[in-house]
Amino acid sequence: MSSLEIGLPAIILLVVLALLFDFMNGFHDAANSIATVVSTRVLKPHQAVIWASLFNVVAIFIFQLKVATTIGKGTIDPTIVDHHVIFGALVGAIIWNVITWYYGIPSSSSHALIGGLVGAAVAKGGFASLIWAGLGKTILFIVVAPFLGFMLGGLLMVAVAWLCIRVPAGKADATFRRLQLLSAAMYSLGHGGNDAQKTIGIIWMLLLAANVADPASTRPDTWVIVACYLSMGLGTMLGGWRIVKTMGNRITKLDQPRGFCANFGGALTLFMATGFGIPVSTTHTITGAIAGVGTTAGAKQVRWGVARGIFWAWILTIPASALIAAIAWGISYLVL
Repeated sequence: MSSLEIGLPAIILLVVLALLFDFMNGFHDAANSIATVVSTRVLKPHQAVIWASLFNVVAIFIFQLKVATTIGKGTIDPTIVDHHVIFGALVGAIIWNVITWYYGIPSSSSHALIGGLVGAAVAKGGFASLIWAGLGKTILFIVVAPFLGFMLGGLLMVAVAWLCIRVPAGKADATFRRLQLLSAAMYSLGHGGNDAQKTIGIIWMLLLAANVADPASTRPDTWVIVACYLSMGLGTMLGGWRIVKTMGNRITKLDQPRGFCANFGGALTLFMATGFGIPVSTTHTITGAIAGVGTTAGAKQVRWGVARGIFWAWILTIPASALIAAIAWGISYLVL
């Protein structure tokens, strides 16, 4: 693709739109990182979002850009990418995020972005424009990520219960209040490491299509990486309070040890997925971990009706954002 096909104003507009999505991703998903420490009163809300946003940004020094590579080069055919496709993908993801945030539904910003890419790509090039190897991993982990979170959270809770069987409740609570700070920090690292890279991948895809970035390069420019991590951290700092209640208390009742195990189990899942370059939903992951922790006290301790509502939001996210993105792709010809 010739760089003349995408003018500088369009590139600037789309980079700003991508960073807006990244900001909204942090804003929308802030509850994932802070719900447990807020609901168990380890930190006050304003303290929790500062803690989470700090480690969102620190993740820049820890994780390789494997998720960014999957998004940038492994989801849709690079030869069909232009400013209209990127515009459609971002608008589809942003609108779906706004809808789910407004109604307090903990849906996946990650899958909204994937759905946006799919919808815009199919609108332009049909289903042949999709790279099924990359998309297949993402779709598979719609099931695998919450399952891993569920299993790890539950197993950690069982282990903690056995280790602390003779420890007085007050002493255990005091210990796990401090440990929750560690587990929340780890989860926020995983959140930043996986989610910020998705926007890095989108901007990289745009710059490659515009011949601004070197196609032989194995990583995008440093300014792209830094801008995306900072946007994610800023969004988390401002927080998405409508979703905190759903994640923190409506799925199951959390105390200090359960909050620690849920965050730690979710963090381990995110670390593994990011290490393998798989874009996963941090929302799915922490929801599974919270449910897994809750079932250790008996299946009735989990409000499965709430979990079922969240599950349907997961199912709808990719097709809904894809439909919006396909419409936005058509509209882009009027505005770009």
